[in-house]
Amino acid sequence: MAHPVWADGRAYEAYVGRWSRPVAREFLRWLAAPPGARWLDVGCGTGALTSTVLALADPTHVAAVDSSPGFVAYARAAVPDARAGFHVGDARALPLPDRCVDIVVSGLAVNFVPEPARAVAEFVRVVRPGGVAAAYVWDYAGGMSLLRHFWDAAALLDPAVAERDEGRRFAVCDPDSLRGMWTDAGLTAVAVRPVDVPTVFADVDDYWTPFLGGQGPAPTYVASLAAPDRVRLRDLLSARLPVSPDGSVRLTARAWAVRGTAPA
Repeated sequence: MAHPVWADGRAYEAYVGRWSRPVAREFLRWLAAPPGARWLDVGCGTGALTSTVLALADPTHVAAVDSSPGFVAYARAAVPDARAGFHVGDARALPLPDRCVDIVVSGLAVNFVPEPARAVAEFVRVVRPGGVAAAYVWDYAGGMSLLRHFWDAAALLDPAVAERDEGRRFAVCDPDSLRGMWTDAGLTAVAVRPVDVPTVFADVDDYWTPFLGGQGPAPTYVASLAAPDRVRLRDLLSARLPVSPDGSVRLTARAWAVRGTAPA
């Protein structure tokens, strides 16, 4: 199975980066963090969550880490705020000292980390006692409609595609798994909640074109298809998507958010 590509920030933004931003806003409203905190954004990608923290949470500083040099370069250019610092790094071995931040957050990234429990252990290591560690991930198995439609259609044409489906691959994208991982890391007052946002596409082309950008599991799969097979998949999606009379495609995206307090 081909590994998903994470390098082209512009293509990722057109794909799901644009939908991360409304989720990030709801997530931060839920955290209700006080101003003046020091933040860490793990798996910062193109900077969607970092920029939302800067806009809404009045932080002193946001350190942002991602394993993709391409995404880090994109985020540095897109978020020219002196309070933010972007770094290439591994979520399982964060390049920060112990107990150095007040809040650790991660948006749409924990499920992509090999051994995600190691990443959460790192969250606990770098956050101060009484600080907050929180994250959100897409509900790939059900509520992330744009991907659910894609993989269900792809599986009709090629049953072997099931092994690529994020809803089957990722074991930490449901509330029980997230709660268990946060609790096992020693975090207390653990809470989980859904975050639902509308994802409205102007038409079927607006839905389909981002899958041609090569960023993430579904676009990586599309890139692996021969041209006639790509056309077959697009045509099947066009027939199955809920297209409104005005041509728009109105879906919803659900993420699961989790938070916990670091032990003293």
